[in-house]
Amino acid sequence: MKPTRVRILDAADQLMRTIGLARTTTKEIARAAGCSEAALYKHFDSKEELFTFVLKERLPRFAPLLAELESGEADGRDVEETLAEIARHAVAFYASSFPIAASLFSDPALLRRHGEEMDRLDMGPHKPLDSLAAYLREQRAAGRVRADADPEAAAALFLGACFQRAFLQAFAGGRPPSGPAARPLDEFAAALARTLLEGVREPEAPVRP
Repeated sequence: MKPTRVRILDAADQLMRTIGLARTTTKEIARAAGCSEAALYKHFDSKEELFTFVLKERLPRFAPLLAELESGEADGRDVEETLAEIARHAVAFYASSFPIAASLFSDPALLRRHGEEMDRLDMGPHKPLDSLAAYLREQRAAGRVRADADPEAAAALFLGACFQRAFLQAFAGGRPPSGPAARPLDEFAAALARTLLEGVREPEAPVRP
């Protein structure tokens, strides 16, 4: 049998995906995990904390890539390829989190508690923007991005496009989406990375005769 913590996270992930975060209770999670509610609270302080661990451990892995950007490990990689990889991970993460997180906005008190938990764990939806903007600032300092480029605005445009594609997929309710969201993800990610760089890349110096 799986460890209790793993069973709790599995149950929380399944329930939050099917009935939403607002309607999921710790009692239901414990029942689905085959443990007592007291046992659940030995591993997690609250439903809000459980949600943060579902985001970190059960959704597509976006956080490790962001950590790589922040650490500078991606500095030697091709910028366009790195941006395309970010786009693929971002779309997958946002698309997976929509069914879970959407119900947050129907319950102001739950949304407030979730925000407080995010702050406590130094997490939150602004983190990808911060990480991508920092990466673009580093590329600007290295001369790969124009000196007058705005990294914060570029990051917002880039991740905003990823978020919109994920929203269109979720809104389609499992049906094949139409429009921009119908493009294969790899094609979308490559085009988005190329388009962003066309706007911010430092032009090559003209060759003198």
